[in-house]
Amino acid sequence: MNKNMGKIDILLRLIAAVVIVVLLVTKVFTGPLSLFLGILMAVFLITSAIGFCPLYVPLRITTRKKKE
Repeated sequence: MNKNMGKIDILLRLIAAVVIVVLLVTKVFTGPLSLFLGILMAVFLITSAIGFCPLYVPLRITTRKKKE
């Protein structure tokens, strides 16, 4: 599994995860939407931690800079 996420992509996902946590803790969203956002937050955290996004593979996307 090759990493396919760049530093900016990882940072944006971490920021989005923190925003989702704040929204869930303050109960801005409830019900099924909060469950969906919780799952999305977990995906963002996991993909940021490992630097790999499975969705990028079939789309042949990489945000990681090539090594020189």
